[in-house]
Amino acid sequence: MEGAVHSVTIEDCKKISATAIESVDAFSSSQIVLSYAGGRITVTGSGLKIVAFSKGSGAFAATGTVTGVKYASKAVKLSQRLFK
Repeated sequence: MEGAVHSVTIEDCKKISATAIESVDAFSSSQIVLSYAGGRITVTGSGLKIVAFSKGSGAFAATGTVTGVKYASKAVKLSQRLFK
């Protein structure tokens, strides 16, 4: 899935969908953590429920009240920063 176009869509704060998702790392009714090629996405809210996820296509969808989405880039190893 390397090089796939990534997108996130939120509809009326009640449904979130995303493309190019590699994995669902953690989930509860208040938080979902997703991985994509650029790092991690943390979705926060209440009553969150995963309704679809396909590892093959990278499609993801969840319902519930979405209150926040936070992106975190992949950590760069110290050795990579020192030896550019």
